[in-house]
Amino acid sequence: MINTMYIGSGDVKSLMSSKESASHILLMQRFVSGVKPYYNAKNSPIDALRIGAILEDRYLLTLPENYYAQYPVISKEMDVFKCTLDFAKIENGKIIDFEELKTLHFLEFLKLYEIKDQNESQRITYIKKAYKSYFYQVQEQLYCTELNESTLTFLAVNSYDDSENLYRVIEPNEICKFRIHRDEEAISEIKERGRIFQQIKDYYKE
Repeated sequence: MINTMYIGSGDVKSLMSSKESASHILLMQRFVSGVKPYYNAKNSPIDALRIGAILEDRYLLTLPENYYAQYPVISKEMDVFKCTLDFAKIENGKIIDFEELKTLHFLEFLKLYEIKDQNESQRITYIKKAYKSYFYQVQEQLYCTELNESTLTFLAVNSYDDSENLYRVIEPNEICKFRIHRDEEAISEIKERGRIFQQIKDYYKE
């Protein structure tokens, strides 16, 4: 059972949902199930998941060699929290930065250009409102890594044709990056919602 007792960064949206919501209940059920889920996004029938996984590979080619994909981290303070960083920047064996990549339909991506030249406070206010779950996901990752900031990167999806995306060359104007700083209030909310999960895990570790 202990091998399913974790809250990954992808679970944060469910964690922060209403305790009566279906997604929160499913999280708790998976948490105590002892049956570890297996994900293979590249073979998913859901276009957004499949194309997102393919484009992660293509985006990695644009990054320096000291970035590593799908890098796992467990929180030292509350080991119920773990995350898998899309792209971790490693120097001397330590994580010094990371990027979380999100793919958006081209028309939705265009909306980001309306705010890219605004000041940092306005940009973050927009992200918190339009992409709240992504913001909280990055905060959980910052908590696990003990870093103070990271990058939330949005990539435009121009096509849902696998053959096109498998060989796509990503251009700079197809990417929009936001620097996300550590938000202790948001992290406190995440920790508070995760406390009962940590207590359950601690009970079964004994």
